[in-house]
Parts: sequence; structure tokens; C-alpha cells
Amino acid sequence: MKILMLAYSGMTPLDLMGPLQVWSQWPGAEIQIVAKAVEALSTDTVLQLLPTHNFDNCFDSPDILFAPGGTKATFELLTDQTTIDFLRLKGERAQWVTSVCTGALLLGAAGLLEGYKATTHWAAVDNLSDFGASATEGRVVFDRNRATGGGVTAGIDFGLALIAKLSGEQIAKEIQLAVEYAPKPPFNSGTPEQASEQTVQGVLTRFAESFA
Repeated sequence: MKILMLAYSGMTPLDLMGPLQVWSQWPGAEIQIVAKAVEALSTDTVLQLLPTHNFDNCFDSPDILFAPGGTKATFELLTDQTTIDFLRLKGERAQWVTSVCTGALLLGAAGLLEGYKATTHWAAVDNLSDFGASATEGRVVFDRNRATGGGVTAGIDFGLALIAKLSGEQIAKEIQLAVEYAPKPPFNSGTPEQASEQTVQGVLTRFAESFA
């Protein structure tokens, strides 16, 4: 199982780390973290990431292509033709084309979601139609060989769901137990439907400020 995971400056690290953590325990998985250059990348936290491969020496035809998201940096990357062309090429050769959070918009810009159902972070879901995708409710959405996850923390659910799809539920359950994934959030405020209007508006304001 050859897995190619995109990385880029300003991304949200948990978008990548969630599926990476569970896929790293997937029997037979070979994982490459790919960026334009093998150099330290900033994220939207203090953490830096070091890719393992660049665009020229990574898997030619991956079994899984994965794109993580972010905020301002991700939207800026939509016009980075080198990265978009890379995703398009690898996506056309991949068995599965996948994303978490606004990584779906990168896939969309590469023409890889046109005519497919998909999901992304709730604050960006309206952008999916710009790329011919059909926005669909769900923490993880499958449509043929496309798999997309919601915002940030959905990456763990997404990663386990894809393992179950390709290797069976038992393997996925064992990995879930190995990472002790049994979430019990302290607040019932994890979706716009659950959160108060004040909370929703507070988040939207913070997002708007991040684009300034």
C-alpha cells in the first residue's frame, strides 16, 4: 500500500497527523510525505514538518493520494500551478484520491472532485461547488474511489474508515484500540449544529482574521 501525503507551508498539521498516525500502523503501508522540496515547512502552529520526498522522487503511481488542509495557506495554494499540476498527475494515477479538511479544495482545483460527492471543513463546504463537487454531509464521505474527511480532527475517523474499506474492519478496530481512540469531548460544540450561534460567529470571525 503506497501512500503519498502532501505537505506544504502553513498547513494544519493535525489534518496530516491524524491519518498518518493510524496509517503508520497499517500492515504493509509505505508512506511518503511529499513537498516541493525536502526542507522544514512551517504550519499554522509552532510545529515544523520535514517531508521525506519531493515532487520529483516520490511514488509515481500511489495507491492513495492524500491532501491535508489549512486556512489562508491552503487557499493561496489553489493558485500554485506546480502543486495543482502535481496533484492532478498523481491523482490520475492513484487508486484512491483523498483529503481531510480544506485539502478537498486542493483536490477540487486539480479537477479531481468534479462529479463526486465530497466533504470538507464546515466553514468551507460552500466552496466545493466551485470545483464541480457535490457537498455531502458526513464526517467521512466515500464516492467511488474518492474519500474525503471533515475538518481537522476528522482525520483519525477518516484514516480508520479507509483502512476498514481496504483491509477490513478488524484491522481498523485493532488500530483504533492501539491508539486508544475513544473520544469524549468536554463540550458538545464540535459542529455548527451543536454549537451556539455565538460560538459559530466567534469561529467565523477568527477565520476571517486569519485571512487578513
